[in-house]
Amino acid sequence: MAKKKRSKSTSKSKAAQSGGFSFWGIIWKTFAAFIVVIVLALFGASYYLMSEGLSPTECDLERTYGYMYSDYPFLRHWVDSLNRNKALRDTTIVASDGTRLHAYIICAPKNTKNTAVVVHGHKCSAVDMFHIAYMYNHDLRYNVLLPELRAHGQSEGTHIQMGWLDRKDVRVWLDIANNTFGGNTRMVVHGISMGAATTMMLSGEPDQPDFLKCYVEDCGYTSVWDEFSFVIRHDYHLQPFPFLHVANVLCKMRYGWDFKEASSIEQVKKSTKPMMFIHGMNDTYVPSKMVNELYLAKPKDKAIWTKPGVIHARMYHDYPEEYTQEVHKFLWEWLEE
Repeated sequence: MAKKKRSKSTSKSKAAQSGGFSFWGIIWKTFAAFIVVIVLALFGASYYLMSEGLSPTECDLERTYGYMYSDYPFLRHWVDSLNRNKALRDTTIVASDGTRLHAYIICAPKNTKNTAVVVHGHKCSAVDMFHIAYMYNHDLRYNVLLPELRAHGQSEGTHIQMGWLDRKDVRVWLDIANNTFGGNTRMVVHGISMGAATTMMLSGEPDQPDFLKCYVEDCGYTSVWDEFSFVIRHDYHLQPFPFLHVANVLCKMRYGWDFKEASSIEQVKKSTKPMMFIHGMNDTYVPSKMVNELYLAKPKDKAIWTKPGVIHARMYHDYPEEYTQEVHKFLWEWLEE
């Protein structure tokens, strides 16, 4: 009897142990599955955020012209006049990596050395900058070149570079603009939003040609990291950590650059040519506080113009005459003879 009891006890003990191992096995498998889901969700969300910011845009010229003519009715007659006089031309170049890049060239009404290179914003095109081109060409009588950054408009490109690598392409366009308009130009680079960040990122490069006299940046961000951090909080109501950190790693792995190195403010600190800073103080896309940080970072030869109540990239739209006057005043001091 005793042997039989011990046998039953041993069987129960093994069953308990077996049941115990089965229970903890289920717990660990559930935990592992939970971790896998969390990691996949994190990478998925981070990849989505990166794609939203960096995916190429489609070029819809008809829609863009319609929007611009609706917002700035005076542009229609100006563009028609340019086309009649063959003063508006397309041009393309092939970058060193084989990427085809597009730009518009607009000749001044009379021969002049004064030339503006006008740089568009995020997921826009050169046509979206025709109001600034109008200011330079129609009002100030400048030559104008409007490059389309990679993955925008009619330019090729694997992804949007947020101005960081674009600074190198714009540097090439400067030489093309100089050669196109006579080889002895006096040039300003004027950018809005991401184009303003591109402008500032270019300004810190050591290779500054003599014909480039000054820069105008309108509502540019301090860095890609800062801008994406703000957008994640403001638009998605999330904290940047860990999503932005993972997205940054993905960008580095896929495209070879990261959001922190893409810093307008660090480039502005090295800038040696005059710069004008413009910003609407009701900007909820690029926070208006960024303009103060950028202005303070610029060592010398600088001007700032801000307006209360103006939203992102609408300074010219809301105050076209004052915008033209303020920019011209800056150019009169640093560019025009």
